[in-house]
Amino acid sequence: MEQLAAPYAETAGRAVLETIRAYGVDTVFGIPGTHNLELYRPLADLGFRAVTNRHEQGAGYGADGWAQQTDLPGIVITTSGPGLQNAMSAIGTAFCESRPLIVLSPGVALGEEFRDVGTLHETKDASAMVAAIAEWSRRVTTAAEAVEAVHDAFDLFRTGRPRPVHIEIPLDVLESAADVAAEARAARPAPVPARADAAAVAEAATLLAGAQSPVIVAGGGSTRAALQVAALAERLGAPVLTTLNGKGVLDEHHPLSLGSNLRLAAAREVAERADVLVVLGSKLGEAELWAPSLEARGRVIRVDIAPAQIDKNLTATVGLLGDCAAVLDDLVAALGPADTASDRQAPDQTAARAAIAAEVRATEPATVDLAERIADAIPADAIVAGDSSQIVYLALASVLRRDRPHGLLYTPTYATLGYGLPAAIGARVAQGDRPVVAVLGDGALMFAVNEFATAVEQRLDLTVVCVDNGGYGEIRQNEVDRGIRPIGVELVQPDWAALATAFGATGRRVERFEDLGDAIREAIAAGGVQLVHVRQPG
Repeated sequence: MEQLAAPYAETAGRAVLETIRAYGVDTVFGIPGTHNLELYRPLADLGFRAVTNRHEQGAGYGADGWAQQTDLPGIVITTSGPGLQNAMSAIGTAFCESRPLIVLSPGVALGEEFRDVGTLHETKDASAMVAAIAEWSRRVTTAAEAVEAVHDAFDLFRTGRPRPVHIEIPLDVLESAADVAAEARAARPAPVPARADAAAVAEAATLLAGAQSPVIVAGGGSTRAALQVAALAERLGAPVLTTLNGKGVLDEHHPLSLGSNLRLAAAREVAERADVLVVLGSKLGEAELWAPSLEARGRVIRVDIAPAQIDKNLTATVGLLGDCAAVLDDLVAALGPADTASDRQAPDQTAARAAIAAEVRATEPATVDLAERIADAIPADAIVAGDSSQIVYLALASVLRRDRPHGLLYTPTYATLGYGLPAAIGARVAQGDRPVVAVLGDGALMFAVNEFATAVEQRLDLTVVCVDNGGYGEIRQNEVDRGIRPIGVELVQPDWAALATAFGATGRRVERFEDLGDAIREAIAAGGVQLVHVRQPG
C-alpha cells in the first residue's frame, strides 16, 4: 500500500480537488466508479464531505440545492460514459436556471478518442455531448490545463451569468503525477464587481426621478443584491415583483412586495402599466411569465451581468451592464436623497394584492387550500424545495412567503420532475441551522424516490410532503382538454408511508385533510427523514 501511495499522491485528480477546496467548497456530490477513483482518493484528506447519491441526476440536483445555500458552485463527480450521461438533466437544468455547477468526469485516455473498440464506458465524444447543453465543456490534456479550467469556472461564476461547466480529464492524465505548483492551485482573488457606464446610470436615474409609477421586476440575477433591491424600492416607493428564481430578493412580508407572481395576469398588469419598469437580472422568459411576453407601456431600465440579456424579450430604454449589487449602489447614489428628487408616497398595494390573491384562488381552489395548510405548518425560516408539481406551481409558490433569496428551490424554466428531493438534500447538507422541507407530487417523487436512501445515509433532518393526485394530474387534464381519453397518466401507487419506512425514514399517512398541518409540524419536530403523505382532495 505504501508503494502505491507515492506515485499517486500528486495526481491531476488531487490538483483539481485541491484547487476547488481552496475556493471554499467543502462538499461534493456523485457516485464512485471504476474510472473516477483518483477524484475520490483525495477527498477525505482535503476535508471534503462526499455525498453519494443513488443516481447522478440526484447528484446534480443535490449540488444545485447546496450551491443555492452557500453562494459557491455545486460540484458533481461522475464516472465516464453512463455516469456522466445520467447527470445530463441536471446540467440542462443548471443551464436554464443559471446555476453554478462544475461537473468532473474522467474520459478515454489521450490517443484513444473515437477508436470505437469496446472499452468500458466508451463514449463517442463526451465533451461534445455536454457542450451541447452546458456553458462550456473542456477535455483537458494536462493537469495544469485541468487546474486552469477550475479557475476559469470560478471566474465565470463571479463575473458572468452562472451556468454549468464540465471538465473531462483523460484517464491517463487523471492518474498521472501532476506538475502543478502549489501557488497555481491557490484560489485567485475575486475581481472588482463590474459597474455600469456612468452616463447610462445617470440617464436611468433621470428617468426614475421623474417617474410617477415605477415598478421593479427582480429575477434570479438579483439574488446577491437583496439589500440594494430593498434600498432602490424604498427610495422610489416602487412595488417589487419577482420571478420564481428571484423569490425573496425583497422580503415577501415587506409592504412593497407583490411576491413571485409574474405567472398571473394581475401581477403582470402591475408591471406593464408602470411608467418606468426596472428589470433586474431576468430574461423575462415565457416559462416564468406564463405568457408570450411582458408588454411594457412605459420606459424600461434593465440591469444584467450578461450583454445578451439586456434586450432579450423586452427592449431596454436604458441598459445597465454590470454586477447587480454594484449597479444598484450607483443608481441609488445617483438618485440622491429623497428630498432632492420628486417626492412620492409609496402606493397602496392592497388592491394589487387582492387581485393577485383572487387569481391564485380562482386557478385551483382545492389546491390552494391544501397549499395554505402546508405553508402555515412550515417554519418561517425553512428552506422549501419544490418540484414541477401542481401543488407547487399552481399554489405554494404564491402562498408561501419567504424573507430571503433561495428560500424556495425550484426550476421554473426547465420544469423537471425529480428535482425536489435531491435539491432538499443538498440544501440540508449545506444549511445546518434552518429546517428543510420538500413539497412535491407523487409523480415527481417517484422520479427520485431512491434519494431517500441518500438522506437516511447522511443522517439528515428532512421532511418530505407528498401530495398524491394519483399520477400525472396536469397531463391528464391536458389530454382531456384535447379530447384524448386519459392514457398513461393514472399510475399505480406504492404504500408511500411503508416505502419511506423501508428506506429507514419515518412514513406518516394523513387520512384527514384537517390533520395535515399538525402532521407536518410533528414530522419537523421529530427530526430525521420524514415523509408526510396526503391524498389530494377531490
